[in-house]
Amino acid sequence: MESISVFDMLKIGVGPSSSHTLGPWRAAERWLARLNSKDNLEKVEEVEVHLYGSLSLTGKGHATDYAVMLGLLGTDPEIIPIDTIDSLIDKIKKEHVLLLDGKYSISFDPSKHIIFNKKFLPFHANGLKFQAKLKSGRKISKTYYSIGGGFVISEERKNAKRKVDMFAKFPFPVQKGTELLDFCRNKNLKISELVLENERSLRDDVKIDHELNRIWSTMLECMYTGCHTEGTLPGGLHVKRRAFEMHNKLKSNLPYSTPEEWLQSIRQTEVKFRQILQWVSCFALSVNEVNASLGRVVTAPTNGSAGVIPAVLMYYMVIENHAGNFEHVKQFLLVAGEIGSIFKKGATISAAMGGCQAEIGVSSAMAAGALTELLGGSPEQVLMAAEIAMEHHLGLTCDPIGGLVQIPCIERNSMGAIKAINAAELALGSDPTAAKVPLDKVVQTMWETAKDMSSKYKETSEGGLAVGVFLSDC
Repeated sequence: MESISVFDMLKIGVGPSSSHTLGPWRAAERWLARLNSKDNLEKVEEVEVHLYGSLSLTGKGHATDYAVMLGLLGTDPEIIPIDTIDSLIDKIKKEHVLLLDGKYSISFDPSKHIIFNKKFLPFHANGLKFQAKLKSGRKISKTYYSIGGGFVISEERKNAKRKVDMFAKFPFPVQKGTELLDFCRNKNLKISELVLENERSLRDDVKIDHELNRIWSTMLECMYTGCHTEGTLPGGLHVKRRAFEMHNKLKSNLPYSTPEEWLQSIRQTEVKFRQILQWVSCFALSVNEVNASLGRVVTAPTNGSAGVIPAVLMYYMVIENHAGNFEHVKQFLLVAGEIGSIFKKGATISAAMGGCQAEIGVSSAMAAGALTELLGGSPEQVLMAAEIAMEHHLGLTCDPIGGLVQIPCIERNSMGAIKAINAAELALGSDPTAAKVPLDKVVQTMWETAKDMSSKYKETSEGGLAVGVFLSDC
């Protein structure tokens, strides 16, 4: 079994999709590195990118073409200035020239050199092939697969052995929920404490804290940006941003100028049940509106489901615990990452493989379990909350209208966040020894459901709302 770190499950990147945007971007980076390692980079005369299956069917709506171009330019999705993306793409489209790895000028016309192939490659639904013609006339190519959550692999899986070796070094190697509980019981550890010990086998405490703080800061900044940006989302559906107006109705009159001051100001607002629902929805919507506009988000575990975890964590910080601090954030993210890894190992976090249950369902389970531990739940109750959250997302399809991560994707994050909070409360009020459905069974069931699900409902925009609602209706 391969090791999966919390930093594998929670990655900083650019929207709108982890599998269709971040993954192809990272694949392009990997291909550049491969070319460079063989001294071929400066010899490249022409490049073609072939997109297959789901990447082809919904690639335009998910900015897959943008992602591969940005990756070929050598830019990094974690640090690229968001406001430069459009100008970089427009320059390539206008001049038909691409600066490969930011150094080598090649002829590149996106309409000719990015080829959309509707056929599916047998290895995975999200395939893409990079092909280069060298100045000598020789052609070389490499195929990658974007398997969800920003993870990229090739068929030969050369990095798999390294991941397996890393997993063997974990003091607590966990593949299933039952193993996680056994370790917690035997060592008398919370889940967050166990996960932290595993992370310490990969990096020191300073690095762990730095990276977790960077993830939380990105989430907070994303919510702040979404709540303070009005207008219409790009893509042609003419979807109006809603977080801005919701936030204006909910916020207090206290002044603020930073995301941290904003968080403190929300703590001073009076909230009743309806306002809690509205705040949580506002947080979730804000993230996914930023995601839909090629903004910077944290995959959690994917971009399409990026709003659930920050919304639930923000709920804890501004509603449940006004004294909440980084230690609580750290605890939450460690638990969420571990639950997500169990779903990835036992099923999938790719909508192209499992429908939206693999994205919103998994993110809701991650958030439910993490919130449960923060609210004092036992490891058994944490896994019970995760199971409850997923149980009520089973069979959820992925059917984005126009191939855009907007309808119904943005609202689904709001629903997933609310369900996560509800699942946590149900688990906290229950005896987990009386639970009828263990987490591992719901993971297995989710995977069986994914395999039975028609490809029409797996991020292809060939079924469901994607064909029931026309762009002309919007």
